[in-house]
Amino acid sequence: MNNVTNRDKQLDALDEHLAAHVAELFSIFSDTSRVRLIAVLAQGEQNVGTLAQAINLSESAVSHHLRVLRQTRMVQGRRDGRQVFYKLDPHVAELLHQGLDHLQNG
Repeated sequence: MNNVTNRDKQLDALDEHLAAHVAELFSIFSDTSRVRLIAVLAQGEQNVGTLAQAINLSESAVSHHLRVLRQTRMVQGRRDGRQVFYKLDPHVAELLHQGLDHLQNG
């Protein structure tokens, strides 16, 4: 019986190109402001002003971080009139929760 899972197959396919993308993904978590933004967005969709207030950063700085998160497809923006609301990809929220679990429990 073959016990190879889809996750095992993903690891087998981890060439240099894909490894670089994974490294880029995890590098996003190397900035505390982005981690805090991700944590706020894990609780639900927010606009720039609300995010800036929640993590005590300027709207300009939050916009810069959101640009990085959008480029890596970690967040999506939705325009409502003049405002843009940002939503976190559920996979990213799971990464955050797993990281927190690892630090707190194990």
